[in-house]
Amino acid sequence: MATEQSISHHLSFFDLLRLSTRIFTVKPARTFLTILGTSVGIATVVFLVSLGYGLQYILLGKLVTTEDSLITLTAFYPTESALNIEESQLKDILELPAAAEVSPLAEFSGEISQDGFSGLILVRIIEPNYFRLAGLTPDIGTIVHEGENGIVVTNQALRLVNLKSDASSLGKEVPLKAFFQSPGSDITEDVPATQPLRIRGIITDDAEPPIVFVPGYLLKKQPSFFKEALVKAKELAVVEPLRDRLIEKGFLISARLDLVRQAQQILTVITITLGVFGVAALIVSAIGMFNTMIVGFLERIYEVGVMKAIGATDRDVRNLFLAESVIMGLAGGGTGIILGMGGGQLLNFGLRILAARLGGKPFDLFITPLWFVGLILGLSAFIGIIAGFWPARRAIGLSPKEAFKSK
Repeated sequence: MATEQSISHHLSFFDLLRLSTRIFTVKPARTFLTILGTSVGIATVVFLVSLGYGLQYILLGKLVTTEDSLITLTAFYPTESALNIEESQLKDILELPAAAEVSPLAEFSGEISQDGFSGLILVRIIEPNYFRLAGLTPDIGTIVHEGENGIVVTNQALRLVNLKSDASSLGKEVPLKAFFQSPGSDITEDVPATQPLRIRGIITDDAEPPIVFVPGYLLKKQPSFFKEALVKAKELAVVEPLRDRLIEKGFLISARLDLVRQAQQILTVITITLGVFGVAALIVSAIGMFNTMIVGFLERIYEVGVMKAIGATDRDVRNLFLAESVIMGLAGGGTGIILGMGGGQLLNFGLRILAARLGGKPFDLFITPLWFVGLILGLSAFIGIIAGFWPARRAIGLSPKEAFKSK
């Protein structure tokens, strides 16, 4: 007798799965509407959070185009001081323990010409490592590497010499000269390039004035003073000490790292705000699922009594209700992810077409991290467990006698 009482009659996993999926055939309309309500809430969360991440990616991608630019400081004197950075000061900066590289920039007015057209421009005289430290990347073409004959120009500069702002202008050679002028002097000195300069890269930003970035070694004379200097720290940990030392030397400092941190804080708040709106929609849909499970339990009290009368254990009954709610939760979560990501990708597609027609660069405004997809699926299952917990608990405490009386 003791042996018979120790025998367990739990439902197998496949039997539990078969019984719990009956909701799709017994009450198809109610089940479909419950899953639809959950999926709409999940889709709203995915859509809004994807928008937040997309905004972060776009803005931070604009701020941090190279890893070195994140730990690079821009040192310059106040405009009203009329001071410039001298060669000796560059050497002093490079000797600082926290400084790894220095890249100076001199700026003068100048002139370019091509096939009978000419125009006045800003000539920014740089070293090749300037592009990497400044995080400057041409929209068309490439940067200029050490020893190359090449320049990077803005599209406004190209218009002055009747060249198109597209790949057809790459490789074109343009004569250039800079007008060197000493501080406090009205005398200018024409400094031509050593040879016609080949266009390597184009910056397609209408907000930028006509600018030509030219390596100093391509001019017949080197500048003796500079407008600003990019100073790269040896590592992230010494950016703050390096900034303090440069400030002590009288420089004003602009750090891209500060901009990134501020942008991250702002965008995090935006993403959280968007997520809160999505979670509100998700809570409403979760309440709908909870209501469906309660109504389903009340309609199946007699069925629970029959199951217990033929040998089903409390564990079997509990698992049945929980399995049903988890399946509906996961179905709603999976559908919601498809709807949310699909809506975002549809808008991304439309924005790409619009950007192409307007001559801009294509971009994705909605980005969904893979870890977030996994989090949403886990949240969907958790919502299912919460929604099925009360019906499962009531079913456990229900005796066959009580169940038959409800009929």
